[in-house]
Formats: sequence, C-alpha cells, structure tokens
Amino acid sequence: MSSSPFICRALLCSAVLLLGPVAASSIAAAPAKPAAVEQTAVFAGGCFWGVDAVFKHIKGVTDVVSGYTGGSAATAHYEQVSDGNTGHAESVRIRFDPAQVSYRQLLEVFFSVAHDPTQLNRQGPDVGSQYRSAIFYTNAEQQKIAQDHIRQLAAARIFAAPVVTQVMPLEQFYPAEDYHQNYLALHPTQPYIVMHDLPKLAQLRKQFPALYR
Repeated sequence: MSSSPFICRALLCSAVLLLGPVAASSIAAAPAKPAAVEQTAVFAGGCFWGVDAVFKHIKGVTDVVSGYTGGSAATAHYEQVSDGNTGHAESVRIRFDPAQVSYRQLLEVFFSVAHDPTQLNRQGPDVGSQYRSAIFYTNAEQQKIAQDHIRQLAAARIFAAPVVTQVMPLEQFYPAEDYHQNYLALHPTQPYIVMHDLPKLAQLRKQFPALYR
C-alpha cells in the first residue's frame, strides 16, 4: 500500500524541525566532490621524441609537450640547446590527472621504461649534457617523492650502475619547435624511432598494462 502524500509531507516537516535547516538541506542535495586539479611533471631522459611518446600512452596523462629546461639561458631553441652550452636539457612537460595516475607511478615509468637513468650526460647514441637524466620538481612534495624513489632504487639494487638522475626545481620550460612535437606518432617508420623509441612503447605495454592506453 502506498503512503499518503499528507503523511510524507508531515514526516519531512518533522525531519526539518529535528535536524535544523542545514542538516535538512543536505538531505535534498549532497554536495558534489570537487574534481581533482591537474598537476605538472617535468622529466628529462635523452631525446624527447621517445620520452614524449611513452607518456602520451599513459592513462590519466592529458597533455605532453617536448621542450627545454634546466639551463641558465633566457630562451631556448634546438640549435642553441644541441650544442650543449646552454645548460638546458631536452625535456617533456606532462599534465596529468592525479585521480587516475600518481606522480609516483609516472616516476616508475620514467625510470623503468622511458630511459636509462644510469647513463651520465648521454642516452644511447645521443651524447651531451642536453641529454642528461633529470627530474624537475614543481613543489616540495614532488622533490621528496623523487628523492625517496631514487634512494629506494639504490637500496634495492635495481640497476647494475648508480642512478645519475638529477633532482632540480623547475624554473622555466621552453616548448620545442613544432616539428619536434608528437614526433613518434608522425614519423613511426623513421629509423631512429624504430631502433630506439618503439621498443620503449613495447616495454610500457608489457610492464604497465594497467596504465597503457
């Protein structure tokens, strides 16, 4: 048997009197949870073509831009940075949703798939400080997580050689030229890409299937 509408209204009025206006209003509409605010991570791990492609295939990453950071020069472009005298490193700036992927998970991908963190001022065939391994943190929490992660890698003896990754504050990021952006997706058959970068995507799919997209 259905309840009388008069009885229902009487019960609701009783609830308002007992709970007060604030509590009663919460019955009508619970406040929505605020959406997670996107965060930024910046990593350098050799030529940015492959690093860019790896993080573009991570669930929760909303944007990846190749660029230059870490140097003292007031600006940066490829011809400047490639001579190794500006102090800048080829880097990627990653925007991500922390509700879908954490900064620590990005670090795990960075160290295990995106590059070799034991190579000093080089990465594969690319040699020079502009190809160094580095993490550019945006806040104290990222700094702590990165430093703790490196200590854990050392303690666990994950690599045969020491990790040489720098941990530095992010000061200025300069986006690279348009022809460097999304390079792997646009040039999948380029010999450098086939030899050095496509294997990274294969490893990403193998090691992190839950993160791969």
